[in-house]
Amino acid sequence: MDWKPDIPRWKQVYAVFEQRIADGEYPPGSQLPGVLAIQGEFGIAQMTARRVLTELREAGLAQMQPGIGTFVTELPKPKPKP
Repeated sequence: MDWKPDIPRWKQVYAVFEQRIADGEYPPGSQLPGVLAIQGEFGIAQMTARRVLTELREAGLAQMQPGIGTFVTELPKPKPKP
């Protein structure tokens, strides 16, 4: 990955996963990679990878199932405009 020095790495990796979810690479209900897989893919610290998953959960894009993993949430369908 081509790191931008003025943006924290967790935010850059978060943006990658946010885009992958939006593109359907990780559809609702699918399991996201774990901390060690994210660490390996991006060459970041475990704490940084953990932060990415935490931020995805806090944004409502994912939910954690203890002992199983982190899964993409069902995103609400946009309401049609009147």
